[in-house]
Amino acid sequence: MKLRVQLQCKNLHEYLRELSPDVLDRLYNHPATCLAVFRELPPLAKNYVMRMLFLDQPLPQAAVALWVKKDSQKAHDECVSVLMGLRMWHSQQLQGGLQGLVLNPVFKDNLRVALLGGGKSWADEGSSLGPDRHPRDVESLDRYALERWEVILQFMVGSPSAAVSQDLAQLLIQAGLMRSEAGEDPCITSAGFQFLLLDTPSQLWYFTLQYLNTAQSRGMDLVEILSFLFQLSFSTLGRDYSVEGMSESLQTFLQHLREFGLVFQRKRKSRRYYPTRLAITLAAGVNANSTPSSALGSTPGTGDSGFIVVETNYRVYAYTNSELQIALVALFSEMLYRFPNVVVAQVTRESVQTAIANGITAQQIIHFLRTRAHPIMLKQNLAPSRTDISLVLQSSPTITDQIRLWELERDRLQFSEGVLYNQFLSQADFEVLRDRAQGLGVLVWQNAPHRMMVVTPHGHSEVKRFWKRQKSHT
Repeated sequence: MKLRVQLQCKNLHEYLRELSPDVLDRLYNHPATCLAVFRELPPLAKNYVMRMLFLDQPLPQAAVALWVKKDSQKAHDECVSVLMGLRMWHSQQLQGGLQGLVLNPVFKDNLRVALLGGGKSWADEGSSLGPDRHPRDVESLDRYALERWEVILQFMVGSPSAAVSQDLAQLLIQAGLMRSEAGEDPCITSAGFQFLLLDTPSQLWYFTLQYLNTAQSRGMDLVEILSFLFQLSFSTLGRDYSVEGMSESLQTFLQHLREFGLVFQRKRKSRRYYPTRLAITLAAGVNANSTPSSALGSTPGTGDSGFIVVETNYRVYAYTNSELQIALVALFSEMLYRFPNVVVAQVTRESVQTAIANGITAQQIIHFLRTRAHPIMLKQNLAPSRTDISLVLQSSPTITDQIRLWELERDRLQFSEGVLYNQFLSQADFEVLRDRAQGLGVLVWQNAPHRMMVVTPHGHSEVKRFWKRQKSHT
């Protein structure tokens, strides 16, 4: 039985809290980083930061605790944990032995610059290069970004028309989204199936985190490329920027962003680039309320806008020509018919459990159907033969409960690896070895009447040595 591994997608703060204090302090030397981190704080934590932004003296912790009512103590503790984990607050001892809190001085100074103006320009605008002879508008940048990202997803599902660089293919393998056997092309993994059902912003953020984890092994400065990503998030969509003054490492990173669809650069040697909408929204990390269209707008025919109609008889109609979106629907359903602009599929027990065996969860399937609902299904004046998808997937338990039940059917049993012992010559031999395994805490299962037992793989060697000693004595 294949063991499932759940894809863990950290948000921005969770990622930053895992960085070393030295890296965090260097990051806060850039005003763009400070503003990006600040805007993703919980509302109460933002309030705390603004209260202390212009204070030069530490505040007693007891005084800070009085900023909230007693029934909001839990929210206060969570905010304190976030601010301390991000090193935005420092603990400092006051006169008299009391503990005080002070805002990180580096973060404070650079957040002031970001909010009040001043300091150096965050990015060199392309106006210094003169007018672009091939300017790009917002619509073409959105289309370009979506096409580039879909090439990566199509490569993951094995589309023969999708080709990516060797470096990108290796990154997909290192991220655990694909695996490569000797002499064979890379193929998708269980984590890769789950990745495909995420919305576009979450996919990009997860993929970027995997890239950042390998930055140092690539000879890149993590602080430099993270700061550049935060600067991109404050760029103006549709405006070009210059590459003048970029280090060689940063220009290499820019080429990778170009392949991901985060920036547009007409040629590799071009002196200007255009950030896309994906780059501008990337620094927000994972947002629980994000939808596929929140990053790229509604582009007809791409499949990222709503295109799915679901009926209460588990029939799925996908109005799309995108090979990628059709492949995604096929991950958890059986394809029945295909027409020029629509495919018809059926969600069945077998198809859902096959998806679950590949690591996809019932909640991910339901989320996929909800977030890609066809716009007409959200209207109230529907034909009697159809059912509003918002009712089917939210109010009515017909679809959602059944998908969850099919998942629970498969999860009723727990699978553990082990080593089987059987064919004992006597009941006494069986009981001696069983008692030894129990004493070591490595016994998984036993069947005394049939003289059979299973021990854990790591306990097998010790049980085996004991049995050899036992046989030599008898």
